[in-house]
Amino acid sequence: MPLSPYLAFTRAEWSSLRNSTPLTLSESELQSLRGINDLISLEEVAEIYLPLSRLLNLYVDATQKLHRATHTFLGSSTAKVPYVIGIAGSVAVGKSTSARILQALLARWPNHPKVDLITTDGFLYPNAVLEARGLMKRKGFPESYDRRRLVQFVAQVKSGEPEASAPIYSHLSYDILPDQEQTVRQPDIMIVEGLNVLQTGVGSAEQDSPIFVSDYFDFSLYVDADEEDIKRWYVDRFFTLRQTAFRNPASYFHRYASLTDDEAREKALSIWNEINGVNLRENILPTRTRAQLILEKGADHAVQQVRLRKL
Repeated sequence: MPLSPYLAFTRAEWSSLRNSTPLTLSESELQSLRGINDLISLEEVAEIYLPLSRLLNLYVDATQKLHRATHTFLGSSTAKVPYVIGIAGSVAVGKSTSARILQALLARWPNHPKVDLITTDGFLYPNAVLEARGLMKRKGFPESYDRRRLVQFVAQVKSGEPEASAPIYSHLSYDILPDQEQTVRQPDIMIVEGLNVLQTGVGSAEQDSPIFVSDYFDFSLYVDADEEDIKRWYVDRFFTLRQTAFRNPASYFHRYASLTDDEAREKALSIWNEINGVNLRENILPTRTRAQLILEKGADHAVQQVRLRKL
């Protein structure tokens, strides 16, 4: 067997680590957490996410005890420092659903009831800026984000600031919402979800910003799947959106609502091949081995294997 920094678990092996952790999520609650075309079941929550929430609860508890020990040693009380979890993965792989489920489960543990979720979409540059820089077709690539502002935001939260504000992104208008912000006020846990959150540098960015958002993570997770499966899920999602959100006249993609099936498939595949697939191979996938835990999905979208980095 080749050497690996990870411990590998089959679905059954990982599920056994749940250790009687109760399922506190109902079917109706899960329905509100599912992403488009993500048919995650309560069984998947029980077998994959409950053991993960138990592991994270143990990690958070150990970190909280360490902070208390430090305060005792210093003889002073400092601001509460939240536990920060980063979640990365491709477009259409289901990382947003994973983030929402983890938020719901972690908030049900008694020692960290306040769990906030931030998506890095809010730190994309506004479309006007992307257009001026010729980056509209690179949206989602590292250079399309205001990484300095993202790092500053997470640094504020991690340093115990009373509150920190993040921009809000609209998938309907495909742009940042002006004059709207999400405010985080000293949570117990903050989850940061995004395509490129595990990156440490891209080209000249290493000179511009020697500190990266991943430097502030206490735990990191990567949602993984074969690219062909992700591409198929992306096309399926495009078809669903064509029948739903794209029909809204306010949608940035309203022009796609009238496409035929063949036209829609061709358009979705071209977007994948020219943008999302390139971003996955060049920027997202290379960060996978930086994650402390990897959820490996099969063709049916269900997690088949879990890899946990050895301590």
